[in-house]
Amino acid sequence: MRVLLDECVSEVLRNYLAGHECQTARYAGFAGLENGQLLTAAEAAKFDVLLTVDREFEYQQNLGHRKIAVIIFCGKSVLLEDLVPLMPACLAHLESIEPGQVVRIESSGSEARS
Repeated sequence: MRVLLDECVSEVLRNYLAGHECQTARYAGFAGLENGQLLTAAEAAKFDVLLTVDREFEYQQNLGHRKIAVIIFCGKSVLLEDLVPLMPACLAHLESIEPGQVVRIESSGSEARS
């Protein structure tokens, strides 16, 4: 699975995505792109999933027609120490997530798919 980390996600999270090809938005040349532009660029670059902490992302974008899926981390904060505990659920979702799908992973352990 090709995973793109949004600019607002700690680059260190790449280390927790073993078995997946992972790049940061900055490294991929997508720094500064707005959400819609970012999705289009990520799709053109053949990324399968965008990983973000932008909780409003799914409400700002129509993802149903997209070729990329989105995982939204909803931790206590955007700090690495609050995101790492969400990684097991993220890795599990990477096994079955479909294009156009949005998965929210909550720090409370609850998850929602759309």
